[in-house]
Amino acid sequence: MLIDATELASLPASALSAIESERRSFAARRGGDEARHVLIVGGAGYVGCPVTAHLLARGARVRNLDSLVYDHGATMLGFLPHPNYEFMAGDMGDAETMNRALLGITDVVLLAGLVGDPVTRAFPAAAARINDQALRTCIDALDGKGLAKVIFVSTCSNYGMIGPDEIADETFALNPLSLYAKSKVAAETLLLSLRDKVDYTPVILRFATAFGLASRMRFDLTVNEFTREMFLDNELVVFDAHTWRPYCHVADFARLIARVLEYPAADVAFEVFNAGGDANNHTKQSIVDMIAARLPGRRVTYRDNSSDPRNYRVDFSKVRTRLHFTPRKSVGDGIDEIIWAMSQHMLDDVDARRTFFGNYALPGLSAQRQPDIAAEAAE
Repeated sequence: MLIDATELASLPASALSAIESERRSFAARRGGDEARHVLIVGGAGYVGCPVTAHLLARGARVRNLDSLVYDHGATMLGFLPHPNYEFMAGDMGDAETMNRALLGITDVVLLAGLVGDPVTRAFPAAAARINDQALRTCIDALDGKGLAKVIFVSTCSNYGMIGPDEIADETFALNPLSLYAKSKVAAETLLLSLRDKVDYTPVILRFATAFGLASRMRFDLTVNEFTREMFLDNELVVFDAHTWRPYCHVADFARLIARVLEYPAADVAFEVFNAGGDANNHTKQSIVDMIAARLPGRRVTYRDNSSDPRNYRVDFSKVRTRLHFTPRKSVGDGIDEIIWAMSQHMLDDVDARRTFFGNYALPGLSAQRQPDIAAEAAE
């Protein structure tokens, strides 16, 4: 099973019974084959690699379709010898590629896209082409393939900016402030409109801000960036220190995706879940304070009125009560592991490989697409 023994032992009897029933039903539809064959679209990235590792360790077969726009193909080298792993270089915006990628697949995890507000703001035409047009082509290809579940990874950034005394649950009004979040909301709307029109079970996970170690490490994310800068004793400039965001470790995202794959379709079909845990709602100031407790005497400068006004705390009670999911790793755990990795000189090449370690530029786009990217960057 995709859920490990420790987690299964913590589930109530009703959930265990439902999961076992789902497993038997899945195997019966597959002629007795219980193994999931999961297509991860965008599986070479920061979240995709931990998801791949988790699923392979739990006995799933994994096919990764990725266009490698950040020249990050090296992230998969450790997976290639695994007999249950397969990589396909390709664009989800090409219908023929998607049809080939879906052959023999039981479930799909949609991670692909230009992820984050800065990169979509810097390259809006590329963002529209990838996050809107290509994703629509990808979704259009899914029906009629006999899939079980399709998990779409969205973002808590969809909530935008909320009042100081409010906490956003899944019914909270969406207020996307960036091109990135607007594309995610549009994709959510499309998937939720497909009820009774498709033969698979869509599930939407609104991810908190990711942190933690992964083979395609990113240092353009708050916890990771702050920890690295303070470890190196660089001056850290913190904008709007008292704004709130939710955070979640990439390993916990992998656990949640596996859990959704195992849960009965009736419990998750066309549902939206905030993905994270209440304990990991933090202000930027509280993250700085946690790092400073481990790395005292570092230089931190505070400024207000950044270009990113997002401020939101998120309610994760639905994923906790419906799927019995709680993250294992705290923000403090993520800080500790990054400090350890840097102290072991595992991440000494970050400045030399900037586009590998963050979503800053798009070096891996095909040559015919480069001119408009260059023009966008200059605007």
